[in-house]
Amino acid sequence: MRKRPAISGSEKTVGRNTSQRSGPEIPRRSLLATGAALAGAGALGACSRATPALPPHTTAPSPATGRAAAQAERALLMQVLAHPDDDLYFMNPDTQHSLDAGTPLVCVYVTAGEANGMNKTPTDRDPAPDKAAYSAARHQGLRQSYATQLGLPVFTRWNSGVIRLRNGFRAEVDSLEHRGRRVELVHLDLGMHTPAGHMGVPALWRERGLLLRTLVPEGSPLRTVQTYDYDSLVDTLVALFERYRPTLVQTLDPDPDIQHSDRETQLRDSEQIGYSDHADHTAVASFTWAALIRWAQTAKGGPPAFLATAFRGYYNHHWPKNLPPRVLDQKAAHLVPYGAAPDWDCGNPAGCGDYNVGGDRPLTNRKGWVRSTHYRYPGPRLALLKNSDGALTAYGVLGLRAVRYDERNGAFGAPADLGGGPLAPVLGGAALPDGRHLVCGLRLAAIEGRGATGLREIVVLEQRGPHTYGSWSSLGNPEADADRGRRIGVPVMVTAPDGRVHLFVRNADQGISTRVRAASGTWAPWRDLGGGPVQDGLTAVVGDDRQVHLYAPGHDTVHHWTPQGPDPLPRLPTPADAIAASGSRLYFRPPASDRLLSPGGPDVRFPGYGPVTAAGPYLLGRDDAGRVQLLHEGRVTRPTGTPPTLAGPALIADRHGPTVAGLSPDAHPWLWRPTQTQV
Repeated sequence: MRKRPAISGSEKTVGRNTSQRSGPEIPRRSLLATGAALAGAGALGACSRATPALPPHTTAPSPATGRAAAQAERALLMQVLAHPDDDLYFMNPDTQHSLDAGTPLVCVYVTAGEANGMNKTPTDRDPAPDKAAYSAARHQGLRQSYATQLGLPVFTRWNSGVIRLRNGFRAEVDSLEHRGRRVELVHLDLGMHTPAGHMGVPALWRERGLLLRTLVPEGSPLRTVQTYDYDSLVDTLVALFERYRPTLVQTLDPDPDIQHSDRETQLRDSEQIGYSDHADHTAVASFTWAALIRWAQTAKGGPPAFLATAFRGYYNHHWPKNLPPRVLDQKAAHLVPYGAAPDWDCGNPAGCGDYNVGGDRPLTNRKGWVRSTHYRYPGPRLALLKNSDGALTAYGVLGLRAVRYDERNGAFGAPADLGGGPLAPVLGGAALPDGRHLVCGLRLAAIEGRGATGLREIVVLEQRGPHTYGSWSSLGNPEADADRGRRIGVPVMVTAPDGRVHLFVRNADQGISTRVRAASGTWAPWRDLGGGPVQDGLTAVVGDDRQVHLYAPGHDTVHHWTPQGPDPLPRLPTPADAIAASGSRLYFRPPASDRLLSPGGPDVRFPGYGPVTAAGPYLLGRDDAGRVQLLHEGRVTRPTGTPPTLAGPALIADRHGPTVAGLSPDAHPWLWRPTQTQV
């Protein structure tokens, strides 16, 4: 975040910055860190070098207390976004699925979205700039889109007002309710640029002492200009979390991929220098994660019960598209009332939408943002492991801390706090040869702006007894450079037949790095296995040959590694998402399709979207409506009475059959054991 990015306008309207300077050139490779980059609470063994003292603004992983974690009483989804339309482009269909299930929705838009004030149309590419009117028109487009998502007429009238937060700041709020479903649109309306012409929110995140004024949209009930600094924006987001108490927070990507593009391409693609996303997305995501961390650490009674999801942004332009036609058409349809057209009779003098994205333009835009929905932290939201008595334990992240759920009488009990925070939303798990559990995760060790170094680390927690754990230990980061270290992915683990545990992670060069835990408990240093480039969402398995295999989706084929390095497979079709593996069989969906391929065998009839998971003869996925579905011997089964699920349901199988588990928008886990007659 030290670089000053430059952005240009595009079909999705963004601000143009004409006075940015570029940062230092980003190296394509850096020396690998052979020791832990950050101090952990437990020893890593003789193979790791001594760790340095914690840098400023960095904390050690919180301990595993074993105490009961908080549980939510009702569901609420809150989205924190940079611009009007970020939710429609990057978070649907997930948001729509939660809304359809009755989850109340609150959308927080940090900027006013005014850009250069030009509401372009297909016939007028150079309208007179009017920032207040253009911001108001985009607000109107949001109201139209969410009215239709609630099943109401497009021009349904909303209730508009102003809320005052506990820190004294105020925000415009539009609300609408229909048949028990409710949407609130909260507008903070920070200006998109500083007086010097720099991008406003990125500068606010990056620079000390900066002040950023709000813009008053035309017709807004909030007529007062407010002034934000770094602390007041973080505090305002915390105040919104306290007011609404969301159980699921969705935001954008704080650590986008490194993207080497020339200046002309960066401007054309609306991306910041050196990275594959808009600078506003990155800054707002960073503010959101900083606020979530503060909320979790300062809330009375301990961390609140909430889940978090981060969505990729302009990353969608660079990788295969993963939404099949039916899902894509529904997603794109929600942008039509947002974009609208000049001849719409909406009753808003400022305009009826963001005309530049009206009609079919999201589908014809060469960047293809609408054609994918990608997660910054992909993978199953619960790591499922068996206990010696055959019962299940699930490990997940709640309130940014690890928790343990134990199966009791066919359902999960209350969560037990295992600390480790602040953690990214997805954990990995593996069973040691003696049956004890090993858990790993990506920790947001330091996420604070104003020149502070952002740090990420891989951490592990080892079970000592049935309900006792050691201290969290840091495995550091495969990247020696802190900025490159922010780009790493979610770790996965698998236990080999010889008792060694192999941990893999996508590195900043979009290849694979690994550390290996010996049967004695010591960890070998980081090794760069090379290969790639691949997306995150790694699959590590022990194959039919009793060897460890790693699979990942690339730009044009499936990539494969063994612990020794890349091991290319015969040319396979392009995958859109993560690869499922069961023994030597692979399963994945091709781009923009609901087909399921299984190389070396016939296509599998299992329509849906997103990645699938395999365990033995069972396949788990989601249908076009986001519902969980299980395939076995050609028969598709769906659970009855199971609550809506977040992306990333988990599957394991044994001689008794399959077990499926996941997390719901209310931050509670669910468990489904299909009977033999069902599958």
